[in-house]
Amino acid sequence: VLTTFVVAPIGVVIVYSSTRSKLLLEGLSPHYYLNRQAAYVVVGGIVMLVLAAVDYKWLEHASAVFYLGIVFALLAMFTPIGSHVLGATRWIQLGPIQVQPSSFAIPVLIVTVATFCARRPEGLERQDLFKILALAAVPILLVVKQPDLASGIVMCITLLVMLVVAGIPNRYLVLLLVSAVVGAFAVVHFGLLKSYEVNRLTSFLHPGKDLQGSNYNPHQSVAAIGSGGVWGKGLFHGPQTNLQYVPEQQTDFIFSAVGEQLGFVGSASVILLLGIVSWRLLRAAQTTHDAFGRLLAIGGFTFIAFSAFENAGMSMGIMPVAGIPLPFLSYGGSATVAFFCAVGIALSVQARHQR
Repeated sequence: VLTTFVVAPIGVVIVYSSTRSKLLLEGLSPHYYLNRQAAYVVVGGIVMLVLAAVDYKWLEHASAVFYLGIVFALLAMFTPIGSHVLGATRWIQLGPIQVQPSSFAIPVLIVTVATFCARRPEGLERQDLFKILALAAVPILLVVKQPDLASGIVMCITLLVMLVVAGIPNRYLVLLLVSAVVGAFAVVHFGLLKSYEVNRLTSFLHPGKDLQGSNYNPHQSVAAIGSGGVWGKGLFHGPQTNLQYVPEQQTDFIFSAVGEQLGFVGSASVILLLGIVSWRLLRAAQTTHDAFGRLLAIGGFTFIAFSAFENAGMSMGIMPVAGIPLPFLSYGGSATVAFFCAVGIALSVQARHQR
């Protein structure tokens, strides 16, 4: 709880530092993103504490309702309700705020998979594996169709780790991995992904090429992080950040603002804080005697740990550019609340681990 409430306010400050110059140049209030991200953190903190206070077992009974609800919300993206921004339809406009159902699809998938697997204590058989893959495929495909490839990747990784912890037989695990590799090759080979998505995912393999195209964002991000040195330029003093060299810095590339302004020491501290949060979620999974609680906690651990690993690696140019937010730091209400949900559920599991 303490670590989460330390790293989230750091994110609010970094979001403010990476957006205030741009807003001032546009003649807008420099506190626009600051106020909104602070409100998201407050809402997320309240949700986390509520989830921690109640028994997590109620999630098992409500899993079907959550699953149907998120499927209908994702289907609504393809109706006039969906808000089309920057070539994607990912949001539902509710007054002054936008809700992104794909962010909440990840916690719902965790609850759905945990419920299904916990009700089969004898282990997953072949027909069970087909059923859970079919259940998971519906929201994953709807998310990718938006398109929101980043959330789809997180959902696939989370699903795989939870199946391993649930005790999937090794032969099925190997078959699943081989199928995933073949499927990924087929998707690229037959052009099911848009060309810009393929370029973003493969640009890190050729960091010195197309610096004005697919590699522009990671190149500028790496330059910003490198310019920070050991101690950083100082909060609000990073020229790369203040001059908006890194596009979408408050969301996908927020780690570059951390690196430039706070340097290696600040970046390492942020990673350490996220590592502590991830470790505590993993610890909750290790100590509980309940299969449902263990799968909930391991799902939350994978969600946060992989998101942090991918986002930081993407900003440093050593991972594909997938657009996955940095937990508790990237700007965005839906993602912020979803990460708080994962922590709150793990806290509930930890508090009742003796059961």
